[in-house]
Amino acid sequence: MGDIEDAEVILVVGSNTTENHPVFGMKVRKLARMKGTNLIIIDPRRIDLVDDAVLHLPLKAGTDIALFNAMLNVIIREELYDKKFVEENTEGFEELLKVVEKYTPELAEEITGVPKDDIISAARMYAKAERASIIYCMGVTQHAKGTDNVKSLSNLALVCGHIGKPGTGVNPLRGQNNVQGACDMGGLPVFYPGYQRVDVEEVKRKFEKLWNAKLSAEPGLTVVEMGHAAIEGKVKALYIMGENPVLTDPDLHHMEEALRKLDLLVVQDIFFTETCDFAHVVLPACAFSEKEGTFTNTERRVQRVRRALKPKGGTKDDWKIIAELSERLGYPMPYRDAEEIFEEIRKVTPQYAGITYRRIDRVGIQWPCPTEDHPGTPILHVGKIARGKGLLVPVEYRPPVEQPDREYPFVLVTGRNYYHYHTGTMTRKCKVLNYGAPEPILEIHPIDAHIIGVSDEDMVKVVGRRGSIELKAKLSERVKRGEVFSTFHFHEARVNVLTGSQELDPVAKIPELKVTAVRIEKVGKGE
Repeated sequence: MGDIEDAEVILVVGSNTTENHPVFGMKVRKLARMKGTNLIIIDPRRIDLVDDAVLHLPLKAGTDIALFNAMLNVIIREELYDKKFVEENTEGFEELLKVVEKYTPELAEEITGVPKDDIISAARMYAKAERASIIYCMGVTQHAKGTDNVKSLSNLALVCGHIGKPGTGVNPLRGQNNVQGACDMGGLPVFYPGYQRVDVEEVKRKFEKLWNAKLSAEPGLTVVEMGHAAIEGKVKALYIMGENPVLTDPDLHHMEEALRKLDLLVVQDIFFTETCDFAHVVLPACAFSEKEGTFTNTERRVQRVRRALKPKGGTKDDWKIIAELSERLGYPMPYRDAEEIFEEIRKVTPQYAGITYRRIDRVGIQWPCPTEDHPGTPILHVGKIARGKGLLVPVEYRPPVEQPDREYPFVLVTGRNYYHYHTGTMTRKCKVLNYGAPEPILEIHPIDAHIIGVSDEDMVKVVGRRGSIELKAKLSERVKRGEVFSTFHFHEARVNVLTGSQELDPVAKIPELKVTAVRIEKVGKGE
């Protein structure tokens, strides 16, 4: 994260950084204000960072690929790309060229609504910089084509040689404090710890030997797929840890139907969430400050977490709950403490092999760290791309699944705000944070509001193809005409009642959470 100081240009894409990652966001803002770092913001909304940016490209929601391809078109046509780097360190350039040559800035302007001159300026600024960094978040990934969006950003970085050195790279800002660590440990349906695929026989045998158990070679289901499978009767039981899908998952009526159909639902959490209402069993777990272990942050830094408070009531460490349950089901897990589990992690996860509790006693280490004398890896792809050569993958633009029409003329974009965290399970129990954001709101452009007869703070109904919610309108020019914005923190207005779960990204199985067609109806006067 410190490397960002070496960037001349920072491309912020689909990330409301100052609100969703405020510590890092303030660092980016400080660089723009104090050092003159050029910020380019690509976001449908006018987020706070736009005030510090040299360029804002307010594209129509879901049109990212057309914009990125047009930037590539300019960079290649004007020969601004790093020819030597492309020749020596990439493959697939000719195939990429065939696709992006038709994505002219003029065509991209038609698709995205961004003026062609701004697209050209952004492309030149990014390509000409000695070092340029791409920062992205869920505004890029939470689409039915999210994987292709990320591939497009990878193409930009590779073509310009902006990778493998400080101040460069394609950098995802993780949405939660240990989501990187959860993925590293196999919290994905196709991987064991260390991103070792479950359907590779050699990998399967390795873990079968370690755990003395027969394992399946069939990849599992993602969260949304589990809901579909439950409704079809293919999944009978679900064990949920630290997740609140009754607010976070798309098409919430569909998710509720899935949970009701289960023979057994177990929820393990630190608070009684909305999902607990559907559970047959609730297991109270410790919070982060009540347990030992490690977190791995957004820059792959593995850090110690130490118990600061004694657990309250009958709560237990997550691993102890799992181990005791496993023993009752006939498979003993006789771990003595979190460090013993970490030692097992080191044995089977090559990226963690050189990390010990002693080495991260005060300062964390960034993986990959293959041996105990290895310093860790602050920057990936230094000197050579990890896979040998960077793969340039041509991707075609396709419009979002849901398009506005006469019945549903607005596009709803969802996100978060500065005061609350995800479903508010923790933050809405804090008086100060509730004072900052006490209730759900819908941002709507003043001209759109005038046309439909809505005033500031009027109660409105947002109606989509799967349901409706009611909340207060907030007239704001942060959103473009034709688009509205709301957060998913509030159970009083569950925004994900409106979003869809049928169309998923073919690779990551992510639903189209960022683009939903809706209409707005006034239901009451503001107070």
